[in-house]
Amino acid sequence: MKRTLPPIALAAVPLLLLLAAFAPQDVKSGDEALGTRKYSDYQTPRFCGVSCHGDFYQQWTQSMMSQAYTHHWDEIEYFKLAVPHAEKDPAVAEVKAGCNGCHAPIAFLAGDVPPPLPEKNSRANESVSCDLCHTVTGFSGDVPFNFNWISVPGKTKYGPRGAGNSPEHNLQKSDFLASSEFCGTCHNEKSPYGAWVKTTHLEFKEGPYAREGFRCHDCHMTYAPGKTAAMGKTYPDARQHLFHGAHDPGKVRGTVELRIHPDVREAEPGEKIKFTIVLFNQKTGHKFPTGSVEDRLLWMHVEARDARGKVYHLPVDRKGFPGEETTIAADVLAYQDMGVPLNIPNFAGLPRDGIPAGDRIFRMAYFDPQGRMTIQQWNTKSFGVDYRFGPRESKVETCSFKLPGTLPPGPLTVTATLYYQKLVKPVADFLNVPAEEAEPLEVNAHSTIVTILD
Repeated sequence: MKRTLPPIALAAVPLLLLLAAFAPQDVKSGDEALGTRKYSDYQTPRFCGVSCHGDFYQQWTQSMMSQAYTHHWDEIEYFKLAVPHAEKDPAVAEVKAGCNGCHAPIAFLAGDVPPPLPEKNSRANESVSCDLCHTVTGFSGDVPFNFNWISVPGKTKYGPRGAGNSPEHNLQKSDFLASSEFCGTCHNEKSPYGAWVKTTHLEFKEGPYAREGFRCHDCHMTYAPGKTAAMGKTYPDARQHLFHGAHDPGKVRGTVELRIHPDVREAEPGEKIKFTIVLFNQKTGHKFPTGSVEDRLLWMHVEARDARGKVYHLPVDRKGFPGEETTIAADVLAYQDMGVPLNIPNFAGLPRDGIPAGDRIFRMAYFDPQGRMTIQQWNTKSFGVDYRFGPRESKVETCSFKLPGTLPPGPLTVTATLYYQKLVKPVADFLNVPAEEAEPLEVNAHSTIVTILD
């Protein structure tokens, strides 16, 4: 399934092109910005935190923005997979530098590619830093994606409030920094094959929340009373620099509501019962999961427990839509293209899912140029069916259970549980990614009871 650019994504283009015009004409963006700046053009986050913005700095240090380069999975993915793949396959050569445009942007601008390993503690470790974001004036082109932001470092810093001066720098109001398009410069991404491998901002623009006037900031940079600088005044709506998202358990829990019910309340052993599960995405303004969709698993597991405590797994009923095979867990292999960067000829692949066969997966599969399922987004050329949750979308699933003849009388408790995982466990285990990255997180659960008659 090919992704196309939604027309609504172009709605803000005239304004944003105007904002981009504030930058000098020789300022580069995207791939062309590689090596056009120096590290010394940008202040360190610690400088910003120690001097004036201590509270925001401490928030940032706990966010994924501060770990975009140093986070364990990002480091492994870049140095074990992306860089060696780029060096062997000319078709994806651009990712050797390009990954850093969003994960270590100041290193990218300085031409420090690939940057030193995080253990070297270079300035690449600053990841997405204060001074990078607050020197962005707009983006180039028609659509924000692939780090096409325009950064103009210097004495002037851009923010959402009025112009003025501080002891350290000048201030200039920027509507762009307060727009969702700013987020889109890194949260939309095309692979070297032209496939939209990240579309979080575009998904949001297509959804109901954008039409109602919400922005990314309203959920990921929440507002609270406070000072934006130590010597400044208190505002009723200071934007908190929390950037909480897919790596925050509190953000993920409860995202999707679910309820399960049977078609009968009493049954005898040997009868067949149909359980219906209704799931509703009541929380995200974009699809769920989003972002690195090739890495992430969102799946539903249903099991029954009889009066003696014996547990039975209930596979989901098939619906029969095209591409459904990638949305039901199975004991099959995938990710064979990892053999290229890992120097494993004829690599057989890894278990695709690593969860109980028959569970429903809410995902969109990524396929490499050979049509094999891949976890390497840069090597993605096409997609499977998109079976994720859209904003405010409900899905209905069913599980049919033929009651065993030996089922004891009494209550049969059937529970549907929705789990979220940041990385497919067989991949995490194979690449020695820390276990925490593949630990299942319970999103929601609900139980119902059927009485088994004697």
